[in-house]
Amino acid sequence: MLRSADAMTFFRAWLSNPLSVGAVAPSSKSLAYLITNDLNPLNGPVLELGPGTGVFTDALIRGGVMERDLTLVELESAFAKLLAARYPQATVLTQNAAYLEGPNPSSVSKYGVIVSGLPLLSLSPGTVVRILIRAFALSRNDAAFYQFTYGWRCPVPKAILERLDLHAIRIGTVFSNLPPASVYKIVRNTIAKG
Repeated sequence: MLRSADAMTFFRAWLSNPLSVGAVAPSSKSLAYLITNDLNPLNGPVLELGPGTGVFTDALIRGGVMERDLTLVELESAFAKLLAARYPQATVLTQNAAYLEGPNPSSVSKYGVIVSGLPLLSLSPGTVVRILIRAFALSRNDAAFYQFTYGWRCPVPKAILERLDLHAIRIGTVFSNLPPASVYKIVRNTIAKG
């Protein structure tokens, strides 16, 4: 069930910066399940971009990922404060994902998984490229980048995927989410072909 305080925090953040937040309400638990269903604690440290109020974070923890293995990158300060209070063992970074520095501040390991709640469709192509380059640079070669979208196709254009030597696979769609949302898994082409 959606926490009413989270919904209000989310709505206020959306009102102040709709392009940055990208939606008027947090993602549904069904979408959180779909985007985290393939993951397990053995995937290694998790980098979560744009966690908002922590709907995906909660699903990751329910799936067995240790809170201390989470790095949450949130640009909106209200969300970052909420996340720091809610997940005290996680690393919470209040910064722009396009300029993320690393490696993982909580360990010497590179990330095994990236989960993104960023509104890629509302970002410039250059920003999307920077986000993907930074996220994959901080991750292991076999890492996967999980992204959801409200659009009808992958939120990373084919030209960008080709330029960065990446491959996108549609995992599924949650029609009960408002609005309906699809999840894509993006991996390096060497992994997709292997």
